[in-house]
Amino acid sequence: MSRTYRGRFAPSPSGFLHFGSLVAALASYLDAKHNNGQWLVRIEDIDPPREKAGASAEILKTLENYGLHWDEDVLYQSQQSNIYREVLAELKKQNLSYYCRCTRAQIKAIGGIYQGHCRDLAQPQTDSAIRVINTTGVSQFNDLIQQQVTCNKELAQEDFIVLRKDGLFAYQLAVVVDDIFQNISHVIRGCDLLEPTARQLSFYQILQHTAPKFGHFPLAVTKPGFKLSKQNNAQAVDKHNPIPSLLSALNFLGQQPPAALQQASVSEILIWATDNWSITQVPNSKEIVL
Repeated sequence: MSRTYRGRFAPSPSGFLHFGSLVAALASYLDAKHNNGQWLVRIEDIDPPREKAGASAEILKTLENYGLHWDEDVLYQSQQSNIYREVLAELKKQNLSYYCRCTRAQIKAIGGIYQGHCRDLAQPQTDSAIRVINTTGVSQFNDLIQQQVTCNKELAQEDFIVLRKDGLFAYQLAVVVDDIFQNISHVIRGCDLLEPTARQLSFYQILQHTAPKFGHFPLAVTKPGFKLSKQNNAQAVDKHNPIPSLLSALNFLGQQPPAALQQASVSEILIWATDNWSITQVPNSKEIVL
């Protein structure tokens, strides 16, 4: 029996929904709906210093105005702390993690790849991060859009952080644990996460869980190497006039919506887009300059 399709869109509330975020929401939504699946929304609010007041509510309101309605209650990562701690405790119990005091500057000074310096040093818990012992080191995977992906092998084999020195849960821990928790089968997202995907695939194997299928579409960039992002103060999409942005996002994703849809409603556009969605038409470049 094939696995039931469950996709998700997982924005961080560090700003409002910009065009690149809309592309991510739309691509994940259409792939789920075209395959008769469920589409979930998860707010990745585990990094309070980076969060913008009111952003979570604004993101959800914008999604609703664009007709992108989720199928289950929104999951907030800030409410998942007990589950993350359980996973950390299990890693420790199985001797699959250790405390690390190495700084970014120290790692950069030796070439930028962590070499497991603290693995056998029994560092104290205070002022330490927690790293997982990377027993698998996945560096290649098949992508639904990019096809065969090969990542930096040394980076893929690195023992990565699952709990930061400041006590905040690391992205790699939270995203994998939550995808397992929500039984996510497909992850459609941007190419900025190709390298982290290799680590996440390793982590799935360490946790002995089946990984989702991944598809990474091109990043929307203002010029090569400069992606649209909340951190770069990318302009929020117009939540009161969604049709132009929806059609632009469909074109960005290679779906070629007919000109007649310019006179259609949001719901009519999404019906057409769901019926005609083809992931094979999504460009397999890493970036597209707007």
